[in-house]
Amino acid sequence: MPKMKTKKIVSKRFKITGTGKVMHRMQGARHLRSNKTKSHQRRQDAPQEMTTIRYSRMVKRFLNT
Repeated sequence: MPKMKTKKIVSKRFKITGTGKVMHRMQGARHLRSNKTKSHQRRQDAPQEMTTIRYSRMVKRFLNT
């Protein structure tokens, strides 16, 4: 059986931490930032842990980890 290929778009959007958590960027952080408060902008800039177990398993499968 051939090797599984990594889904490249998933590898660009998600990162796996050393403990196995899936991290992602928040949505809505790219434009219309003048309407948002500074604390909201800082919260959106920080990477977030993916909380849904189902989706984190799917991401790990696409990354072949």
